[in-house]
Amino acid sequence: MTAVQGTAVDIPTEDGTADAYLVHPADGAARPAVLFFMDAFGLRPWLRSMADRLAGEGYTVLVPNVFYRHGRAPLFDLPEFIDPGARPEIFERIGPVMQSLTNERAMRDAGAYLGWLAQSPVAADGPVALTGYCMGARLSLLTAGTFPERVAAAAGFHGGRLATDAPDSPHLVAEAVTAEVYFGHADQDHSLPPEQIERLEEALTAAGVRHRCEVYAGAPHGYTQADTAAYHEEGAERHWSALLDLLKRTF
Repeated sequence: MTAVQGTAVDIPTEDGTADAYLVHPADGAARPAVLFFMDAFGLRPWLRSMADRLAGEGYTVLVPNVFYRHGRAPLFDLPEFIDPGARPEIFERIGPVMQSLTNERAMRDAGAYLGWLAQSPVAADGPVALTGYCMGARLSLLTAGTFPERVAAAAGFHGGRLATDAPDSPHLVAEAVTAEVYFGHADQDHSLPPEQIERLEEALTAAGVRHRCEVYAGAPHGYTQADTAAYHEEGAERHWSALLDLLKRTF
């Protein structure tokens, strides 16, 4: 693993200023950039450690606080170990904030994040990669379809509501996607039931998108997040292998 350097940065957007975490190899050389979309619990130490690990593989990684309209991270007073089953009030607070991040707002922001990376001296010229977790998987797919010329690869892990019946469902952008796409679905995920998995697969196939979608047997929703009760080590390590393989193929 390469030594890395991480810092807090602010990104101007059309609607304000998004705080974010930027990490890259410590030599300061321009590296291929990865835009990392957070889960609903937000920008916190565990996500920074994931970004550090990815940067240690030779990438410049940007993790924006996509809830910046509601305040700087940490937005929620989370316990050191998050167990939503024991603490249902956590989602009572997070739910309305999630719902306020419409596709339109999220994609305005994504344009700002991509533009910021294009100007960063530690980000290499050319397209970027995306990775997203839980709600971030949805943002990854939407961004790949909204900014196809800027995205070489897009990944999502234990994502929910990726292929609903709604008129703004993320899978509907598939026809615009030019990136290679990978999804590692959680097993028996109530937020992504079998009919949505099938609908997503059909949309990507019909659009001719280079893709792979896999269900991680035994891995619950949230399986990559070691500071939560959902963590599943085997699924988390499988995710790292799949993500790094995708990046190596596309950068």
